[in-house]
Amino acid sequence: MNTAELLVKCLENEGVQYVFGLPGEENLHVLEALKNSSIQFITTRHEQGAAFMADVYGRLTGKAGVCLSTLGPGATNLMTGVADANLDGAPLVAITGQVGTDRMHIESHQYLDLVAMFAPVTKWSKQIVRPSITPELVRKAFKKSQSEKPGAVHIDLPENIAAMPVEGEPLRIDKPDRTFASFASIRAAAAAISQAVNPIILVGNGAIRALASDAVTQFATQLNIPTANTFMGKGVIPYTHPLALWAVGLQQRDFVSCGFDNTDLVICIGYDLIEFSPKKWNPNGKIPIIHIGANSAEIDSSYIPTVEVVGDISDSLNEILKVADRHGKAKPYSLTLRDNIREDYEQYASDDGFPIKPQKLIYDMRQVMGPEDIVISDVGAHKMWIARHYHAHSPNTCIISNGFAAMGIAIPGALAAKLVHPNRKVIAATGDGGFMMNCQELETALRVGTPFVTLIFNDGGYGLIEWKQENHFGKGRSSFVHFGNPDFVKFAESMGLKGYRVTSATDFIPVLKEALAQDVPAVIDCPVDYRENARFSQKAGDLTCNV
Repeated sequence: MNTAELLVKCLENEGVQYVFGLPGEENLHVLEALKNSSIQFITTRHEQGAAFMADVYGRLTGKAGVCLSTLGPGATNLMTGVADANLDGAPLVAITGQVGTDRMHIESHQYLDLVAMFAPVTKWSKQIVRPSITPELVRKAFKKSQSEKPGAVHIDLPENIAAMPVEGEPLRIDKPDRTFASFASIRAAAAAISQAVNPIILVGNGAIRALASDAVTQFATQLNIPTANTFMGKGVIPYTHPLALWAVGLQQRDFVSCGFDNTDLVICIGYDLIEFSPKKWNPNGKIPIIHIGANSAEIDSSYIPTVEVVGDISDSLNEILKVADRHGKAKPYSLTLRDNIREDYEQYASDDGFPIKPQKLIYDMRQVMGPEDIVISDVGAHKMWIARHYHAHSPNTCIISNGFAAMGIAIPGALAAKLVHPNRKVIAATGDGGFMMNCQELETALRVGTPFVTLIFNDGGYGLIEWKQENHFGKGRSSFVHFGNPDFVKFAESMGLKGYRVTSATDFIPVLKEALAQDVPAVIDCPVDYRENARFSQKAGDLTCNV
């Protein structure tokens, strides 16, 4: 066999089901090897879409998604999705074709130093320089990608190396050992929790990666501690739980901000600073913090834990529960906020305004989607509203990129979600700006047979930037954010999809139900009233905390 064939054998050994990518001259041998493989190669319409598919596949499964490109412009196109996976903590392996080693010392057509180029946006970036090292390099790539904190790695394969004959076998995969927190840290955390008067839990995506949802819910319930989640921590504790304070992470104050203003202890579980800067909730660095995670805390002047409990998250929480005692403690202040939060959410249930308010649109979406169904949010103003108003029953049912936060992720991400969970309903929620960035992957979805609904929050502009401009410079002071759109219904129909347009608030639920029942991808064009952005900013600015 040649190196490319050995590479594919190693991918099979790692349990790879799909490789997302585009064919190119420098990856011909890899593509030929994939023809005889159990791995399904999914030809995408742009390398960025391929990387986003691998990104979301990795986030949903915990196993590295794999994307493939050729050299030069194919590789540069791949980088945004690779960077997104790396900052979002999603395991991903990117493989690029490359010129032969005999051309790298001179100026050569389409040649870039891809190992150096990918190094800043990955955990590890290496080139296969000898055929015999392929098994070691592939095993190391997957181990590094999937180890906590997960992220992206890059393998570069020169075309002459790919064609060389080689003997070898994939390496054995050993299951990593669980690590456990020290007894001293467990006791110190339990003591601080027992003494706190108004503790609050902040849970992040690390708890989802650690499969610690049940342990977090039991921990919060038994100790009667209110719990907020980051955008990427949705569903760790069910949103219907009486202790759930829903999402925190908006750039403006919200009801849950009062909980952090008045706490005497924040218990961070699986929390990553990239998800929501501690400077937003602990600006002076004065709040005592307990850090419970798989890794030590990152350094930040507003995040200096008094106790770090580092090890298996579920085990740490269970051990703390054995020692902590909060019997006789008064109801924490943050619990008084839940009524305000729920009342604000429910007030849009019967709103019939048109264009539809984002709160109403998301409220109705929640009514239609089941507990295990999946919403993939793109990036834009709608992301903020989904973060605030679309609540999750369980982990990985509302996917928001809030590390790199790249526009264009929703449609490719929805395709990946449908591959992972073919029996669940999937919605790609996107603005009209994000839609136009990777809408070509709807053809991929049709060809592959992954029917999902793309819901377009249509406002004819980059709504999130307009919101920020007006917050910064004043009402009406936006610039360079408006654009025209195609007829989205005709666009969908031209690709063989189903297209719908919402014309009233009462239209939306029946249209969504019909679209979700289709056996091909569907697109819904829904005008949205983003005047609510400014209203929310005003409301946030006027928010006072009643203690």
